[in-house]
Amino acid sequence: MNVAPRTPRREGTQGWVIGRAAGAPVILSPSWLVAAAVLTLLFVPTVRNLAPWLGGVATYLVALTFVVLLFFSVFLHELAHGFVARSRGLEVREFAITLWGGHTAFGGAAATPGSSALIAVVGPLTNLAVAVVCWLAVLAVPAGGLVSIVLYAGAIANGFVAVFNLIPGLPLDGGRVLEAAVWRTSGDRARGTIVAGWGGRVVAIGFVAWVLLRPLLSGRQPDLFTVGWAALIGAFLWSGATQAIRGARAQRALDGLTIAAVARPAVGVPYGVTLGEAESRAVAAGVDQVLLLAPDGRPAGYVDGAAAATVPTPARPSTPVQAVAVPLPVGAVVDGALGGAALVEAVGRVGRFSEAMAVVVDGRVSGIVFARDVVAALGARP
Repeated sequence: MNVAPRTPRREGTQGWVIGRAAGAPVILSPSWLVAAAVLTLLFVPTVRNLAPWLGGVATYLVALTFVVLLFFSVFLHELAHGFVARSRGLEVREFAITLWGGHTAFGGAAATPGSSALIAVVGPLTNLAVAVVCWLAVLAVPAGGLVSIVLYAGAIANGFVAVFNLIPGLPLDGGRVLEAAVWRTSGDRARGTIVAGWGGRVVAIGFVAWVLLRPLLSGRQPDLFTVGWAALIGAFLWSGATQAIRGARAQRALDGLTIAAVARPAVGVPYGVTLGEAESRAVAAGVDQVLLLAPDGRPAGYVDGAAAATVPTPARPSTPVQAVAVPLPVGAVVDGALGGAALVEAVGRVGRFSEAMAVVVDGRVSGIVFARDVVAALGARP
């Protein structure tokens, strides 16, 4: 039986690739079908009020047209983000149309506050321009007709997408603009993200409060459906804002990471010495860790403290140090001059084949790093 090779699963949003733009795939998520069906049912009463002469099937088709226009507005919004980001040197990885509308995934972050703000604001401005065009078209066609109704829906949809996304709180585009403004003023990108993330949390709470309090202030009880979708959108906004805050704090920890914060100072000893001699050299150097050096000077192992502790004191002067050493694979070294993301990348690369690695500065062994210590310093889970 012939077995065809399995196609690797594509990373990112799962769904149907319906095209490409700005060098990236356009993905239609299956969740969009759920959103389209629900929104079509919600738009049906509106269509009946605007066009009572339509039949049952036609009413649903027009409602579906409204939904498609709404998502097309979101798609234009994301395309604007993508093309401007690409012009600013960012890699665009995908455009996705999902249950929540859509998103654009990039292979990095904007290098300057100006680029970040421009990439963010161009999406809502695109929707605003489309809303104006649709509104001018509404004024140019006969009032009350089906074309007029569809154009009116396009103006409202794009206007809503533009205004909603300009609210100053992450994960909305207005939050990115706020982030860029704080970043530009303070010189600290993480601070900008944290401020905009808290803005997003305020927006989430404010949105839910507005949706629920508005009917109460008019003497009505909010229905269960209103409570449900308000809570859902509020939870989405809160989650996005919280993730942004956590990401900024993690990035700040990453940027501040140094080899001194994670390395354990060590002394290098030749392979032929005894455990007692190695310990004497460590005491003289004022360190706790001992690295074994091969004849060519390469770090070839390190003393296992637990194993060394089992050697009786009288036997330590005669016990070969390699008897209590853990071998280090060739290449298990990290440059002591590294820091931040470069250090984490180097540790991650070596950590694929060795949990420990020697720190080398100007060709001289100065310490040892364990991958678990780097993980702990970043405040992350392995």
